[in-house]
Amino acid sequence: MNINPEEHGIKPAANLAGGFMPEKKTLQRAREDAREGKAPSTQAGEFVREEMEHVRKGKHGARSTKQAIAIGLSKARRAGVKLRPPKKGKASEKTRTQAARSYAHGQKSPGRKASPRRSRAIKSALQREGKHAASHSALSRQAHTSARSRGAASRSTAARRAVRTKGTAGLRSAAQKAARTRARG
Repeated sequence: MNINPEEHGIKPAANLAGGFMPEKKTLQRAREDAREGKAPSTQAGEFVREEMEHVRKGKHGARSTKQAIAIGLSKARRAGVKLRPPKKGKASEKTRTQAARSYAHGQKSPGRKASPRRSRAIKSALQREGKHAASHSALSRQAHTSARSRGAASRSTAARRAVRTKGTAGLRSAAQKAARTRARG
């Protein structure tokens, strides 16, 4: 199926500058999520997923799970996903500024090409890092820590929102998983 990426607010791969370019299939998945009316965070999740795959396969490393996630989110913003920068108090000023810059870059037409020297420097720096950041245990730890910092009401609202896009089969499997988890603990 041939669609216009601009229509869904996601740039084609050829228009992206900076670090590493997202893979074609990642952009397609993100576009599909946008078409289905899913949240920008869900669309950005595709880029984070790609980043984790890269770290696991050894394309490059990451100092921490948080860094790998941040790279994925930055890629998503630069690709045109309408993922707003974090609000004041949610992240450091430096992070918020960088996120705002990536977001602005993704919302306008492509400008200058990225500096090849800078791209090489970033790539070689990341290749010196380890692969443990994308391990299942590291991701689980990160998710747990992140969830703990949110209130019960926030988690509950997110779960309700997720239910709306799951469908009948998805709901059934989620309920069965919840029952298994309750039985275990």
